[in-house]
Amino acid sequence: MSHLDQVASHRTSDTIEQGNGNHHHTEAKYGGGQSVARYLTAGGTPADSSNPAFPVYHRKLGNPSPLGLLGFGGTTFLLSLYNVNTRGINTPNVILGPALAYGGLAQLIAGIEEWVCGNTFAGTAFSSYGAFWISFACLYIPQFKIADAYAVAGEFDNAVGLFLAMWGVITFIFFLACWKSSIALCALFGCLDVTFWLLTAAFLAPNAKCGIAGGAMGIVTAFIAFYIALAGMLTPDTSYYTLPTGDLSRAKKNE
Repeated sequence: MSHLDQVASHRTSDTIEQGNGNHHHTEAKYGGGQSVARYLTAGGTPADSSNPAFPVYHRKLGNPSPLGLLGFGGTTFLLSLYNVNTRGINTPNVILGPALAYGGLAQLIAGIEEWVCGNTFAGTAFSSYGAFWISFACLYIPQFKIADAYAVAGEFDNAVGLFLAMWGVITFIFFLACWKSSIALCALFGCLDVTFWLLTAAFLAPNAKCGIAGGAMGIVTAFIAFYIALAGMLTPDTSYYTLPTGDLSRAKKNE
């Protein structure tokens, strides 16, 4: 008998055992050696404790919503600070970097991950607003010369106003579609829609007060996004407490 045959003759099959509420994976035994047991997560993967600073998540896919919400909220917060003339800043060009990377790319990634998780609403929302931030940044990238294409005074502002109005309509659609989700999410899209329409008026009127009001409402919107993102990260696996979001999914059933 060859050496490989001898090893194969001593090998036992893998088994999955249930004990004390934990899954155990019994490794194959070679040459009379002792079995090696590993804890399995609920998702069926070995529990990794190689990095004790991070908790072990018992799921196959992570929750991409906090990433999308923080990307959206962070970029909205920064632009809104410019809109209310914080520290006398009137030129918002610094927003280009965050708009492309965090508000744009990060949200697109979160949207794609939501599609994988089977969440149509979140996938559509994150992908849409990721595209919004990328397209908004493109308006102010000098190399694209979008503003230079408008020779008539005020024409570019009118075009941007109509661009924002389009997003006001899209946001209202999301607002109508989220009524069965949570109070926090309804508040987010409601405030965001008001923000878009105020900024639309600021460009079309033009009216500086509407721009400042839109910036103030944008700050409120950003903090709601921050709150929902934090609520999504404060899970029983990572936190001793959670944040309420006002679940509306069971409100109709409880009537």
